[in-house]
Amino acid sequence: MSTDADELKARLKKLNAQATQAKMDLHDLSEELPTNWENILAVAQRCHDAHAALMAARAAAAAA
Repeated sequence: MSTDADELKARLKKLNAQATQAKMDLHDLSEELPTNWENILAVAQRCHDAHAALMAARAAAAAA
């Protein structure tokens, strides 16, 4: 049982790091505008996907 908890904790940590990096990428892009404006949708989608995965994992952890 401890292994499952450790794996879940590691997964949440990894997803949190990915979501944080995506947030920073979006922030950095916004500061550079109008340079690289063509990347807005792709970077925003990556940020959305990372945060959606993190929230889903947190909900699953809370339900467990």
